[in-house]
Amino acid sequence: MSSAPAQIAVRRVTARALLLGDRIDAAGLERSDMISATPLAFHAGANGFVALYRFGVAVMIGLSPLEEDNVLEQVKLRVSGPHEHVDDESAMLEISPDFDDRIPPGGAIAMKDLSEQRLLVVADALAKTVSLGRDEREVNSVFDTIEPFAANLARNGRPPWNRRSMLKLIGQTLLVQHRVSGRVAVEEKPDVLWDRPDLERLYARLEDEYELKERAETLKRKLDTIVETARILTDMIDADRATRLEATIVVLIVAEIVITIGQILTGRH
Repeated sequence: MSSAPAQIAVRRVTARALLLGDRIDAAGLERSDMISATPLAFHAGANGFVALYRFGVAVMIGLSPLEEDNVLEQVKLRVSGPHEHVDDESAMLEISPDFDDRIPPGGAIAMKDLSEQRLLVVADALAKTVSLGRDEREVNSVFDTIEPFAANLARNGRPPWNRRSMLKLIGQTLLVQHRVSGRVAVEEKPDVLWDRPDLERLYARLEDEYELKERAETLKRKLDTIVETARILTDMIDADRATRLEATIVVLIVAEIVITIGQILTGRH
C-alpha cells in the first residue's frame, strides 16, 4: 500500500504597514541587534520584526496586537506631523520550505522562510503601497478642488479670482511630488537587493502585486496635470488683474485731464 503524502506544514504570519505621519525620526534608536540601519529594522516581541521608514511608515511583521501597541507607543514619540487618520496595509505571509517565493492573485505571499532579508523586501513593498495610497487620496482631493475652477472657466469664460487658492494647490502638489520622487522613492529598489540579488524575483512579484510602478506613473501624470492647470489659471488671474490695473490707470489719467481742463476754463472766467 502506498502511504498518503505528508502534509506540508505552513506557518502563517501577518504583516502590517501603518502610515503614522509625515516623518519618523529614527535617530538614536539604533541598537546592537538591529537588522538594518536604512530603514531602521530590528526584532521585537517574541518572534516579530519592525521596520521604520523616514517617510512616516512603520511595518510590523509577526507581532501580536499587544506587541504592536507597545511598539507604536514608543514610535509615536518620534513621529512628526502625525495623522488623525492612520492609513494601513495588511498582508498574510505563508511560510514553508517547499514554497517558491510567489504571490497568487489576491492570495497570501508565499515564501520559503522568514529570513531578515526577505522581511526587508516585503516591508519595503508594503511601506511604499501604503504611502502611495495616501498620496493618491490627496491628489484626488486636489482634483475635486480644482474641478469647480475649470468648470467655471468653461461656463463663464472668466478665471477664478482667488489667486491664493491656486498657489495653495500648487504647493500641495509640490509636496506630493517631493514625497513620491524624494522621500518615498517608489521606483527605487530596496538596498537589501544589492547583497541578495536572488530576492529580485520576490520584489518584482510584490511590485507587480501592488502595482507600484503603474500607480507612481499615474500619480505623476495627475500631478503634472494639476500643476499645469493651476499655473494656467494663475497666469489668467494675473493677466486679468493687469488688464484691470491698466484700465484703472487710464481712467485716473482721463479724470486728471478733465479736472485740469476744468480748472483752466474756470480760471479764464
